[in-house]
Amino acid sequence: MKRIGLVCLGLALGAANTVHAQGLTMQMGNGWNFTFSGNVNAFLYYEKSNTGGTTVTPGGLTPGGGAVSATRITTGLLPAFAVFDAKGKEGNTDLGVHFGFAPQVNCATGVNDCFGAQIDMRQVYLTIGGDWGQLLVGRELGLFNRQNILTDQTLFGVGATGNGTPGSGAGTTLGRIGFGYVYPNFRAQMTYSTKAGQPYSFSIGLFEAASVGNYAFTQIPRVEAEFTYAQSGFKGWLGGTLQSTKDAPTGGTSMTGWGGSGGLRYEQSMFSVTGSGYYGKGIGTTLYGIAGSSNLGAGNDDARKSYGFIGQVTVTPTASKLTIAGSYGSSYLKNANNEGSFRTENTLVSGGLYYQATKSLKVVGEFDYWWTKGKVGGVTVGSKNTQWAPALGFMLFF
Repeated sequence: MKRIGLVCLGLALGAANTVHAQGLTMQMGNGWNFTFSGNVNAFLYYEKSNTGGTTVTPGGLTPGGGAVSATRITTGLLPAFAVFDAKGKEGNTDLGVHFGFAPQVNCATGVNDCFGAQIDMRQVYLTIGGDWGQLLVGRELGLFNRQNILTDQTLFGVGATGNGTPGSGAGTTLGRIGFGYVYPNFRAQMTYSTKAGQPYSFSIGLFEAASVGNYAFTQIPRVEAEFTYAQSGFKGWLGGTLQSTKDAPTGGTSMTGWGGSGGLRYEQSMFSVTGSGYYGKGIGTTLYGIAGSSNLGAGNDDARKSYGFIGQVTVTPTASKLTIAGSYGSSYLKNANNEGSFRTENTLVSGGLYYQATKSLKVVGEFDYWWTKGKVGGVTVGSKNTQWAPALGFMLFF
C-alpha cells in the first residue's frame, strides 16, 4: 500500500518521506502495523497585482485592476497533513487502510472570526496486494497529471497564491495548478497498479466522473492511466484520461473529454532537470472541467482545448543542505469550435531556496511572478494582468 500513498507524496506521507522523516510506527497484537505521520507547514507572503491589467478572456487566473494587495499567513500548495496507516498480511494477501486529513492554518481573506478552520478529508482508501500487484479502492490522488505536480518545486512552496478577491484563499495556494498542469485532485477510484520494486510501473483506474459545463450527467466512470519508468537517475512518464458526459439525464448529447500528459526528469545528487506537459479537450486548465466546456451550440459535441508545460532546474551544491530551484510554466485555453476565437495564457515564473535545516525541518524562501494575457482572433486584447509574491515558510515533516 505504501507505493501509491508515498509515490503520491500522499501529498502527505510521501512528502515526509522525501526528507527522511520516520513517523510513529506501532506493532499491533494481531500482526498489523499502525503508522502516524504527516507535516505542518505555514508561509508568510505578500502579494501584489498591477493596476493596469485588463485581460478578461475565459480561464484567466490572475486578477487585474489592482484587486490584490495583502499580506497573508497560510499553508502552501502542500496542505498540512495528519496521515494514519494500518497494514497487515493475511495469508498471501497484503491489506491496508489509509486516512489522510488535511487541515488548514488559515481562513478566508478578510475574515476576522476564523471558527472551524477547514479540515479536508483528502484520503480514505483500502489496498489489497500481492505478487500480482495492488488494488486501491477509495479516495486518493488521481493518475492524470500526477507526476507533473509531484515533480513541481512549488509543491514545497507557494507558487501562485490564488487569492483574487476578499473572502477567497481559505484553502491551499494554487502553486502551478493552472500554470502548467491540470490538478489531478483526490477522487473516488478503483485503481490497479503493477507490483512495486520494478523500474517500471503501470496504473489504470476507474474514477468517479466530473461534470463539465452543461454536460453534468455522468453515466459511466472516467478512465485514467499512468506509466512510469525510472532507472539510473532518469525518469519518464506518460498518462491519459478519457471521460464521457451528457447534457441530459436521458437521451441528450454526449461529450467526450480526453487528455494526455507526460514528462522527463534527470536527477543526480547535485542537480535535476525536469520537463513536463499535457494536452486535452474538455478538461479545463485548473480543476478537471473548469472552463473546459463551451456552453454554446446546444446539440453539438464541442469543448475547449487546453495545453501546458513546465521547465524546471534544481541545484544542490556538494555537502550542502540548500537546494536552489527555478522554473517556468504556462497553461493555455482555446475556444471551442462553435464560439469566437480566443486563447488565454496563464504563466508562472518561480524561484526558490529550500534549506533542510534538520532531518525533518525545511525552511523555504520563494519568489513567484505570474500573469494572464489573452488573444481574440489572434490579436492581443487589453493589458496583461500580473501579480507577484515573495514568501517565507517553515515545513516540519514527521
